[in-house]
Amino acid sequence: MDGEEKTCGGCEGPDAMYVKLISSDGHKFIVKRERALTSGMIKAMLSGPGQFPENETNEVNFREMPSYVLSKACMYFTYNIHYTSSSTEISKFPVTPEIALELLVAENFLDCKIK
Repeated sequence: MDGEEKTCGGCEGPDAMYVKLISSDGHKFIVKRERALTSGMIKAMLSGPGQFPENETNEVNFREMPSYVLSKACMYFTYNIHYTSSSTEISKFPVTPEIALELLVAENFLDCKIK
């Protein structure tokens, strides 16, 4: 427009709208920061001055979490935001038996409860 490049959020800087979550197999998930912060572990890593390098880069590497589990965790972040303080009936979060155990381990690691 007037020579300035307009952006809609991004992953850079302390006030970034998005964070990048990277699975053990290298898949990258760009997630709204507010949704990722439903995880107590991610919130601790991205908050506070300089305690974790992730706080500066807004990237969190999950060396032990494959993409099929991390993608489901990202879906849960959205589910959690959608149903928090909801007056409607809360539907069950869908989990297939094949990944249920791995997702429970991830839920414990990420410090977010699956409803």
